[in-house]
Amino acid sequence: MNNRARGIRGELEFRNFLREHGFEARRGQQFAGGGDSPDVVHDVPKCHFEVKRTNALRIREALEQAHRDAAPGDTPVVAWRRDADPGKKAPPWVAILDMDDYLLLVRELNVLKGLL
Repeated sequence: MNNRARGIRGELEFRNFLREHGFEARRGQQFAGGGDSPDVVHDVPKCHFEVKRTNALRIREALEQAHRDAAPGDTPVVAWRRDADPGKKAPPWVAILDMDDYLLLVRELNVLKGLL
């Protein structure tokens, strides 16, 4: 599968993943048509997802792209999944974000839960 087809397939799979978890989502590029539109348009608040489906993820480059493309105030997150081995179940989606952003999310969640 070439990189473009894998990218489109990954975006559709991630869109479906978000939908399965109760979020509205659609593939961004097909509607906006521009290179600057998000991979997936969704209603996950304050998050920008850079979707990557590859076996050899270049983490720093993917995070830099997520930072570049995120709107001000949105948390840049790389949503990554490697390909499944033939005959095996697909591996899970993984969220990759800067540690500062992760700790901020944990702190905000703990405040909401009344732990802080």
